[in-house]
Amino acid sequence: MSSLLHKYGVVHRIATTYHPQTNGQVESRLLEDALWAHRTDIELCCGCLPTGLSSAVKHCNLDYDQVGKQRQFQLQELDELRLEAYENSRIYKQKVKKFHDQQILRKEFRVGQKVLLFTSRLKLIAGKLHSRWDGPFVITNVFPYGVVKLKDEHTNNTF
Repeated sequence: MSSLLHKYGVVHRIATTYHPQTNGQVESRLLEDALWAHRTDIELCCGCLPTGLSSAVKHCNLDYDQVGKQRQFQLQELDELRLEAYENSRIYKQKVKKFHDQQILRKEFRVGQKVLLFTSRLKLIAGKLHSRWDGPFVITNVFPYGVVKLKDEHTNNTF
């Protein structure tokens, strides 16, 4: 087989099935499918097709009165479409915010409670076995929005 390929000057390369980087035909076909799906999919945030948000004049009409009325109608439709997209976007953002807020665990701290402090500086220091937590610390004062004043039990330093 290799002598036949060599005779005709064919470079034989093994390609993985449906792997776009090694097979240009697959890339071309999959790219078309992906672009078609993107162009025809309703945008989740605004509830409209991407092509529906753009305005384009399809026919050339030279009757100025009719063209003026038609253009006003198109502008009104475009404004309504834009307002509908803004409203759908606002509703979508509210849903995402509500879901995000449900995932957040609210912590309520009390004076005298012992806590551990997360050490973010350890990301720069190599070492798997280092503890990412310091402490324990005692809460001496609680401020609004989750801000607390801590006291180190061993050194009596507050911060």
